Amino acid sequence: MSSGIVGRLKRFFATQYGIGRHAAQEDASRAFRVKYNFFQELLESNSELLKIIADMETKQDGRELFGMAYLRSQTSRAVFHAMRMIRAFEGLSGRKCPALGALVERIREDIKQAMGARQDAADAAYVLPLTRVTAAMVDEVGGKCANLGEVGNRVGLPVPRGFAVTTAAFRAFFAASGLGEEIARIKLTLSLDDPASLAAVSEEIQHLILRAELPPAVSAAIVEAHRGMADDIGVSPADLMVAMRSSAIGEDGELSFAGQYLSILNVPAERLLVSYKYVAASLFTPRAISYRVLKGIADDDVAMSVACLEMVESRAAGVMYTRHPLHPELDRVIVNAVWGLGPYAVDGVVNPDTYEAARDGSGVADKRVADKPVMLVGVPGGTLAERPVPDELRALPCLDDARILELAAYGMALERHYGCPQDVEWALDPRGRLVILQSRPLAMASGPDGGEFSGHCARPDIPEVTGHEVLAAGGETAYPGVGVGPVVHVRRDEDLEAFPQGGVLVAGHSSPKYMVVMPRCAAIVTEHGSVTGHMASLCREFGAPTLLGVPDALTVLPPGEVVTVDAWSARIYRGRVEALAGLDVPREIAMRDTPVHGVLMRVLSHVAPLHLLDPKSPQFSEKSCSTIHDIMRLLHEWSYAEMFRISDMASGQSGMAMRLDAVTGLDLYVIDLGGGVAEGCGARGRVTPQEIVSRPFLALLDGLVLGDEQLRTPRPVHLKGFMSVLGEQMMSQPRADGQRFGEKSYAIISDKYLNFSSRVGYHYGVLDCYCGKTVNKNYITFSFKGGAADDVKRARRARGIALILERLGFVVEVTGDRVAGRFQKFGAQVIEDRLTSMGRLLQFTRQTDMLMVGEDSVTAMAECFFTGACQFTAEGMGK
Repeated sequence: MSSGIVGRLKRFFATQYGIGRHAAQEDASRAFRVKYNFFQELLESNSELLKIIADMETKQDGRELFGMAYLRSQTSRAVFHAMRMIRAFEGLSGRKCPALGALVERIREDIKQAMGARQDAADAAYVLPLTRVTAAMVDEVGGKCANLGEVGNRVGLPVPRGFAVTTAAFRAFFAASGLGEEIARIKLTLSLDDPASLAAVSEEIQHLILRAELPPAVSAAIVEAHRGMADDIGVSPADLMVAMRSSAIGEDGELSFAGQYLSILNVPAERLLVSYKYVAASLFTPRAISYRVLKGIADDDVAMSVACLEMVESRAAGVMYTRHPLHPELDRVIVNAVWGLGPYAVDGVVNPDTYEAARDGSGVADKRVADKPVMLVGVPGGTLAERPVPDELRALPCLDDARILELAAYGMALERHYGCPQDVEWALDPRGRLVILQSRPLAMASGPDGGEFSGHCARPDIPEVTGHEVLAAGGETAYPGVGVGPVVHVRRDEDLEAFPQGGVLVAGHSSPKYMVVMPRCAAIVTEHGSVTGHMASLCREFGAPTLLGVPDALTVLPPGEVVTVDAWSARIYRGRVEALAGLDVPREIAMRDTPVHGVLMRVLSHVAPLHLLDPKSPQFSEKSCSTIHDIMRLLHEWSYAEMFRISDMASGQSGMAMRLDAVTGLDLYVIDLGGGVAEGCGARGRVTPQEIVSRPFLALLDGLVLGDEQLRTPRPVHLKGFMSVLGEQMMSQPRADGQRFGEKSYAIISDKYLNFSSRVGYHYGVLDCYCGKTVNKNYITFSFKGGAADDVKRARRARGIALILERLGFVVEVTGDRVAGRFQKFGAQVIEDRLTSMGRLLQFTRQTDMLMVGEDSVTAMAECFFTGACQFTAEGMGK
């Protein structure tokens, strides 16, 4: 007996007698959840790939420190997430994509060729004095040591004396002890969903490292370097206390977060080697393990260097920002200071003094002295202790004006050298000398919303602008710079055809389609968009100054108005501001023309370029893909179509659904994939709006549930249209799909996901949506087709719906009586607002096809919707 006959028999017995119904419902429920989980995997990897591409592209200008380990890690992650998207799409669609998988493998091989084989010299030094370390040695000594060596040797500022225990020592340690193989074995038992499993694996790995013996050559090199440092300082090795600071590859960069690894202060000679192993073992803390697994970073791509530094018994210490982190437009250096060692300032244990100095060194602009009751100090025996601050010092400033200005000058020297604002740790030693302990790029705010400044690139000193009206402010910088030109609104594809040279492109939302005019753009401004999105990636490639998320840009920037876009400060001025025009002068570049920068450019050619721009183009296919970016764009697009099909799976599965108790005019059932309905609700097979917790479904219900006014308002009937519809139904044959008035509608939901399929009469609408915190994941897709009227009236209604969707910001396509729209990459509140409008639209459009008796009805329908009317009336629709 064929599987088709068996399936039909199962459905017959389930329908007539209930036999097997529960099993069928359970199977359908599992199928929904599996589809949903695959879809979420695809979205997660798509978001991660956008971040990877954006991060790699910011390195193109050569201002950020990176090495070959960074490139190996990022490209490995890119390949990992591309393959994960392919696997997720195969699970979602039920069809294999062997051509895409083969393409990713070819790209992987091309990247390997571009990078060459890893060069881990067997005779590499196990220790290096900081006096020999520069930023170019990040692969050998990690980011922290490389930066510190650069500060002392290239910038010429005072730093602690010390040495780096290199990544070669770390790899020799792991190779001699067989730690790599043992760690891989232990990690086979890892379950990221189980915190207990993660903690157990972490503890076992760290104990394994601490029990392992260091190779004699590594131990001897560390001890000898410590002895040499003691000789230089003029103390015995037994009296030399050191700080052992983690300096892992990738630390203080995009692949690390604050406090991920361990640093140990006040280490005596006898604990030197064991402290080194503790720092090395911190590569495998629970959060470090989970971070690498979730980011697709292989253990082979991480290694720990350790900075062994003279312990500065600081009188005072703290942190300096070379720009205000929340108000970068202020011309200030910000210094925080506490008595004793710096961790109490860094960790916020004590409220610090705050000083603000002019960036040009002209003076101290502000001083706020705090009461500092306690401080952290080193004590004999190699430990730290909290001590009370002497009463006479508690309310005194830690630094006088001369030292504040000296420290600010150090900060400006660091900013000039690295080409970007710096976050600096400093200390004041017992002799009154200021010492730099660490310097790294400062994450800054780009505007009033406090969003992170993208790119970490150098912002020039912006002159004060007077006499020019600020038309708009805020948003995020996708690519910095200044552009001057006339405003050109781009609302449709046709607007790009006549885009002038030197125009300022202003649009509602970012889109990779704008690439065709980017070489001609003086600047780009959009009301919505993400700095990790596709268009932002293209803006960086073409060097177009770009601001995304500028409120009401299309309203406040009129077409033809000449404006100056300052993408550094996130301000747009009326007219040409001469003081800003031409300000975007290239800065000194640290990494440009180095071998590793050349490798980056070769690798990027296989990862970042985007060739698939228009989903409607015949070239939008597997055959046209040649980069990771192409593959992710194609799969992201395809995944929407697959999620539309999930609504069809709901047909005939009402037994597994809960009926919605609300006045909607629909026979509406809810299928919960998990987290969409309050716990304990729905057991009776019914659910109320008050029991719904799904964020997108609640927003849709705000517009879908009928209010008292709507219930009192009779649905309009146009006699001529009604008779036409009645005649059409009487003459037509029954439809193959059997759709008739009053069929069930379904809402398939989770906490952030909604798939809503509405079958009312002879029309069919599907809305698919994700609404969460990650802008790049959020979308609404909507498709509407059919009706009871003739082809002409149905087509008019489709065009009327299209006008409404376009005004709501959707990208729309109309074919006959079918209209499809997409709204994507907006914040959750914007998505919720549009969902409420979509709920109103679903009510508004019911049976309106009988009213579409003339061409005027198309625009009238849209105007009626935006007046807030409950129903579309027949007035003015023709005779």
